[in-house]
Amino acid sequence: GLVMVILWWPIFTRVVAFPTDIVATKTEAMFDGSQVQINNLRLQRAQLMNEVANQLMTIQAETETAKKEADTWYENAWESVKSSVKEGFAEVWNPIVELRNRLQVSLQLLATSILETLALWVLRICVYIIFMVQIIFSTILIILGPFAVAISILPAFRDSFTTWVARFISVNLYSGIAYLVLYVASLFQQYAMEAEISRYQELLAGSAPMEKLVAFAGNGLLSFGMVIVTFLIGGLTMLTVPSISTWVVSTSGITSAASSMGRGASNISRMAFKMMKG
Repeated sequence: GLVMVILWWPIFTRVVAFPTDIVATKTEAMFDGSQVQINNLRLQRAQLMNEVANQLMTIQAETETAKKEADTWYENAWESVKSSVKEGFAEVWNPIVELRNRLQVSLQLLATSILETLALWVLRICVYIIFMVQIIFSTILIILGPFAVAISILPAFRDSFTTWVARFISVNLYSGIAYLVLYVASLFQQYAMEAEISRYQELLAGSAPMEKLVAFAGNGLLSFGMVIVTFLIGGLTMLTVPSISTWVVSTSGITSAASSMGRGASNISRMAFKMMKG
């Protein structure tokens, strides 16, 4: 039986991987379906963010105009006013200057875009890492699999074939679990975007939008931060895919290998940093 497995090795590996391919197809379809709603919400959120930025720019222009008008009046009338009027003018003038300095909309919009892009790239890099690890491990298992089958005839290595099957299934589950994690992360993103959209709409509406916009601009970013957090949470959760896979198919070898590879990459990066610093 083992000889037949070795002779028909490519077919055997496809048969073993077939259930995991079905799981990957189903979870990928779930993830793709959620992306339609996510993209619509992302577009709506971007439009509202631009509206908020335009409102802030309008307020900034108004304060700049008020500053110029105040400068003109200040130069022409300063010598003829009393001390009490000067003090009253300072009370009006100082908030205008403070408001004008705080409303640096362009820089805030740029900082918001940079932070969201970095958080999104953290998520993408974590996804790429998981799929790269799956490709590397599955390739190694397929190439060295016949050796594990052959030595399983020896009493000392009688469990090598079953161990190989468990590890191969565990590695092939990475894609299915990864898409499932991305689907769950997309649900968090959908909730965060809906919450931020409602808050943007509240900023643009209401009885005192100027006060709300000024308070919002004082945060330094044109974002509430919830979407950024969901990107980071999704990226960190993606790194747990190997551990989740071992919950489904019990095997410790793959997780240990992934941990060793992560430690090796960390050591290499530290050595490279020391060499560059030196």
